Amino acid sequence: MDARDDALTIEQAAEAFAAEVAYWREVRGLAKRELARRMAFDPSYVSHVESGRHRPTEDFARRAEETLNAGKAIWKRWLDFEAVKLRTSPSAAVPAPRRVEQPYATGSAIVVEHDAARLDYDGRLYRLTMRRLLRNTGSEPITRYLIRISVDRYPGEPERSNAHYRENPLTWDELALAATCRGEAMRWQTKHDRDAFKEVWLLFDNEQGRFPLYPGESVWIEYAYSVGKEKWGRWFQRAVRLPTEHLQVELAFPAELDPAVWGTETSMTAEAAPLRTAPVQREERGMRVFSWSTSTPALHARYRLEWRFRARPEHDVNQGEFR
Repeated sequence: MDARDDALTIEQAAEAFAAEVAYWREVRGLAKRELARRMAFDPSYVSHVESGRHRPTEDFARRAEETLNAGKAIWKRWLDFEAVKLRTSPSAAVPAPRRVEQPYATGSAIVVEHDAARLDYDGRLYRLTMRRLLRNTGSEPITRYLIRISVDRYPGEPERSNAHYRENPLTWDELALAATCRGEAMRWQTKHDRDAFKEVWLLFDNEQGRFPLYPGESVWIEYAYSVGKEKWGRWFQRAVRLPTEHLQVELAFPAELDPAVWGTETSMTAEAAPLRTAPVQREERGMRVFSWSTSTPALHARYRLEWRFRARPEHDVNQGEFR
């Protein structure tokens, strides 16, 4: 889906930028103080930008993008912010409208009625299956939907992670990405393709025809992909980038590994804290399945589940992440 930048306020654009920085800081496993040190900023300034008390600057955006190695995602949010700032500046000439890709801030025409993620581990591969019930609350048909895949085996050590993925990049063949809607296969197009970071447009069409999501309609989409254990790790994070009514996560591990699972949640205004409710576990055909859910999560909230294997610690690789 496309949206015009005049649909965003300056506050929403700044909030989207702050959420992008916070997301990548979490992915890299950095505290605000450590990120500030690496960027050569005062720790309070980073905190103020993430909380929305300070507006971002070009210098901050460049340093954050470079330090967090965000695949230009942070820089893209800065450009969006600048476009909105230019449009709303009283002294600026009114520029021609510019189309901005898939907004994640408040005002998006997509509402996620239900978001269900299941991560299965077989001792070799992690296979993620995402099911989302999308509702078009806008006035135009939606023809595509943006997803992200990102991994980071060594959070807190960007140089080490970058070197690891330069030698062992994620490949499309190993990911084996597939998506469906209404029983129809969805085509997909690459938006960003980097060693440890992918962005993909899922298209509401295939060789047989188009099936856009029209205003007022709801539809389930499903997509899945795989990542080897040497590129994934022991934590799984969900970032709420669109208004969401219900969020559900399941993690399934071989019971023989005796897995233990815990989690944290982070908002735009608060540091990580334990999940308010504990994951519930059950046995399922030799697998131990951990389930956790929440209703009406705050926009830009982040929920992270972590685990370890008590029976065979050699399966505990350093961390990785996906979206």
